[in-house]
Amino acid sequence: MIDEQGYRANIGIVIANNKGQTLLAKRFGKNSWQFPQGGIDRGEDELAALYRELYEEVGLGKHQVEVIAKTPKWLRYELPKQYVRNDSPACIGQKQVWFLLKLTAPESSINLCKHKEIEFDDWKWVDYWSPIEQVIPFKRDVYEDMLKALAPVLFNNNHQVPRHCQRPLKFSAILYTPLHK
Repeated sequence: MIDEQGYRANIGIVIANNKGQTLLAKRFGKNSWQFPQGGIDRGEDELAALYRELYEEVGLGKHQVEVIAKTPKWLRYELPKQYVRNDSPACIGQKQVWFLLKLTAPESSINLCKHKEIEFDDWKWVDYWSPIEQVIPFKRDVYEDMLKALAPVLFNNNHQVPRHCQRPLKFSAILYTPLHK
């Protein structure tokens, strides 16, 4: 779904392990690493999109993760001109709601080949803050804002923001409670 401003609605997924590391995935056939993410279909709510994208991109079902928190608002980035498609309507960027998940199944459950359209061909556990430097530059501000918001939840306020992350914290994560499930 593309809104009237040209932003595609999207779900972002941060999967953490018991060590506080996050799952970073490599785009199929490219040397480009990112968190799993994907569009919200027309008529689909955020949670349905989250679980659909989770399965399509990393092969995990909702019984294999625990939803811990989410960002409280849309985070936007604009695409560089060379990435903008002149479809109708034109998509100039993405607006994303990010979810923090805890992997509860064995990591061997991660399967990048379950969906017919494979989006990633490799994955790895990385230090929580490293994706900011590894993601394509036009997504870095969103990654920094999102990781700063989710870190207090994952690390129980026992974390330190790296020096290179100087943007002010703009919002806090929303804890995901059973009332939301």
